[in-house]
Amino acid sequence: MTKHVAVLMGGWSNERPVSLSTGAECAGALRRAGYRVTEVDVDRDIAHVLEKLKPDVAFNALHGTFGESGMIQGFLELIQLPYTHSGVLASALAMDKHQSKIMFKAAGIPVTDHVIMNRADVARAHAMMPPYVVKPIADGSSFGVFIVKENQSHPPQELLREDWNSGEEVMVERYIPGRELTCAVMGDVALGVTEIVTDLAFYNYEAKYAKGGSTHIVPAQVSPNIYDKVQKMALKAHAALGCRGVTRTDFRYNDKAGEDGELVCLEINTQPGMTQTSLVPEQAAAAGHSFEDLVTWMVEDASCNR
Repeated sequence: MTKHVAVLMGGWSNERPVSLSTGAECAGALRRAGYRVTEVDVDRDIAHVLEKLKPDVAFNALHGTFGESGMIQGFLELIQLPYTHSGVLASALAMDKHQSKIMFKAAGIPVTDHVIMNRADVARAHAMMPPYVVKPIADGSSFGVFIVKENQSHPPQELLREDWNSGEEVMVERYIPGRELTCAVMGDVALGVTEIVTDLAFYNYEAKYAKGGSTHIVPAQVSPNIYDKVQKMALKAHAALGCRGVTRTDFRYNDKAGEDGELVCLEINTQPGMTQTSLVPEQAAAAGHSFEDLVTWMVEDASCNR
């Protein structure tokens, strides 16, 4: 009997457009792989929609608040519908950059120094000596991220905007110059390491999703020692939060700091993007897994009690 997969996508977070792209790409690949697929643009009536559909599996292609913060995961546990990606606790921890950093540090994974402050206070005066980064505690796709450069006289005033919707508290962390590296984990295997290169200010929303916004170098041209270290740290971060399925961990690498350079973990993504410009499908392809193979593996890995 053909498995019926409900691809949960859209939602109402800042990352809705990205989620719709991820969902459409994954739904297409799942159909090509032979599954019966229903695309579900998630709204507050999701309980009634799933009750009517009665799918065998929920493929979680949601991004941002509700979709990857443990909320939809808790609901799927409640109705006992097997789902992809990480469970309630791992999702909630990973979404909260402050809490995940605490867990990483406890596991021996190097992270940047940071403070948590009210956005109005951060906008009033430098929270630390520039250069530093200001970012929402629980948002993705680089929404609301600002780099304060060394010679910048004042903090970002955009934090005071009336339409700010990324929480009253923000994270201020030390800026690490150098290179952007990332590594996906599939089950208990670290895939390749990618270096992300962009001409933009940093790997922001445009760099992530606009065509030509960034270049992905797979495999990253770093020393074998650093390559291996990134893979091991990605696996360690995945395990430290109790993640399942596919994750992607992001790093900064300053190759000019000392003999081996400085490598720090920025964050882990429990539901990384799966669009045409996304990093995980590229890493999977480099490891010999087609896009159809990747989403098939995710569906077959789906469960409750994750």
